[in-house]
Amino acid sequence: MTRLDDTMDEGADEQSAPVWAVFGDLMAGLVGAFVLILIGVLVVQMDLVASLQSEVQKRQQEEARRMALEKALAIPLQTGRVTLDNGRIGISGSVLFPLNSDELRPEGRQVLKSLVPPLQVYLGERDEMLMVSGFTDDRPVQANNPRYTDNLELSAQRALTVTRALIEEGMPPQRVFSAAFGAEQPVASNSDEKGRALNRRVEMAPVPKAANAAKATPRE
Repeated sequence: MTRLDDTMDEGADEQSAPVWAVFGDLMAGLVGAFVLILIGVLVVQMDLVASLQSEVQKRQQEEARRMALEKALAIPLQTGRVTLDNGRIGISGSVLFPLNSDELRPEGRQVLKSLVPPLQVYLGERDEMLMVSGFTDDRPVQANNPRYTDNLELSAQRALTVTRALIEEGMPPQRVFSAAFGAEQPVASNSDEKGRALNRRVEMAPVPKAANAAKATPRE
């Protein structure tokens, strides 16, 4: 009986040993998977925190930039002929030009002249450039005005006129460039004259110098 019992005990031990080994391996795998999941969660959280901090810093820089520009243009803004919205300096087309024309009004030149000194200082301190953009309403150019093919060409000529006027009033040529948008990007509805008048405008916006230099790189 003793030998039989010993044999049975040894068999039971041999059967239980693989079970415990498998269980140990399973637990080790579960712990490893949990650790990997925990590390993944921590990495995601760190990325989210870094992204949030970057976004907060970006917003703070934009707000500081906006306040600096508003301070620099305090006097022109007080006249009511110049607006500042989200870093874009706006001037009504009626202040600058007669309808369907790119000939600068004397009043418009005075407005541009008042903008040059503060903008020159602002751009110089930040090593930025000034983008001058022309916009129109959606009404076709008058048929009896053969000077412009369409609104895009009219907006381009107006932007160029303003750019040249700024340079003539002292803005360094390397600090300013022009762009044309025609009837695109309206700020009001073109269904009535009030809205169309708002859409006929010229905007100026400081932009990073590197971004413009990349755009201006000639193609081979």
